[in-house]
Amino acid sequence: MINFFSESKKIQDELIEFRRYLHMYPEIDRNLNNTANFIEKVLNKYNICYKRYDNCGIIAEVGKGEKIVALRADMDALTIDDKKDVPYKSKYKGLMHACGHDAHTSIQLGACILLKQYENLLNGKVRFIFQPAEETDGGAKDMIKYGALDSVSFISALHVEETLDTGTIGINRGTVSAASNPFKITIRGKGSHGAHPEDGIDPIIAATKIIDNVQTIISREISALQSAVITIGKINGGTAPNAIAEEVVIEGIIRTLNNSIRKYVVDRFTTITSLTAETFRCSSELEIVEGYPSFNNDDNLIEIINDIQSENSKYFTIKKLDNPSMGVEDFAYYIEKVPGIYYKLGCRNVNKGIVHPAHGSYFDIDEECLWIGCGIQCSIVQRYIMTQKSSKL
Repeated sequence: MINFFSESKKIQDELIEFRRYLHMYPEIDRNLNNTANFIEKVLNKYNICYKRYDNCGIIAEVGKGEKIVALRADMDALTIDDKKDVPYKSKYKGLMHACGHDAHTSIQLGACILLKQYENLLNGKVRFIFQPAEETDGGAKDMIKYGALDSVSFISALHVEETLDTGTIGINRGTVSAASNPFKITIRGKGSHGAHPEDGIDPIIAATKIIDNVQTIISREISALQSAVITIGKINGGTAPNAIAEEVVIEGIIRTLNNSIRKYVVDRFTTITSLTAETFRCSSELEIVEGYPSFNNDDNLIEIINDIQSENSKYFTIKKLDNPSMGVEDFAYYIEKVPGIYYKLGCRNVNKGIVHPAHGSYFDIDEECLWIGCGIQCSIVQRYIMTQKSSKL
């Protein structure tokens, strides 16, 4: 068997070069022309077949045969200022790779290079999905529509994790992350002079009661052994301090860990919102978005990674993650279609001062994690279409 960890280590400098370039030139959503151009340049250099789509997503393939394994990397950045004092600091004010998608893309490119190098040993195909819009509205759905999962046996993805030291990966058995339902409540009353509230209908009062009442869904209607979160993140209402407002808008998000609780919370949220507004003589309009679903890791694929680790213990260790994340991840859309594995790649290094949280202006990664992630992704592929050890799948 090929030791893909030592092979990945050999291209470490190239992986770092990829990551730093992408970090300096972050792009968001589906507006990823420079990012996609850069990926194309690398793929062309190594004679890797690919197709680019209108959303700037790219699907590349190496190998031949009926079995197809997919690896996914998200490419988009965030609207956050990069405040780090490093040579590879973002050159675009207000844009930053604050969630590590630059690392994911670089690791994926490394896997492309190495698996192309050993293409003659593949008893199947590796499909590389470079995906936009994970941070916005789910670019995974685009890629599925473009055929990214056609005939795929399973899919693997990783995400850098700043709470885990470099050389450690974290895996959930079972549920990995939450489902999301962003919402917007518009409450309408009747404006009046603040000195004569009896002439108006106050939507601010109704809004405060709605905010209070919906939280009782979590505290009194969901078992303490289950998990759900209702976050009110934004509220707007009124135009003057001495006037009764005409309208209040509340925005937030519901997060749940399984479909039955998701449906229950959304249904109760809808009922409580409507009846509370009515109680205070207001009308209300509720928009609830069906956001990313929750998803589970495949047990067989977890065992594959356990096997890889036991034979490569000097390169990385595994930490069992006991609790799922209440964050969301559009990798869930792939898992709805095919078995998959999603794991956290440690990128923390206290000695280097790399300790800052994701989605923050000082987020960074220990670049040693790049070759480790590349080695794991390539080794997963090897287990399935380079050897006979595929019975578990």
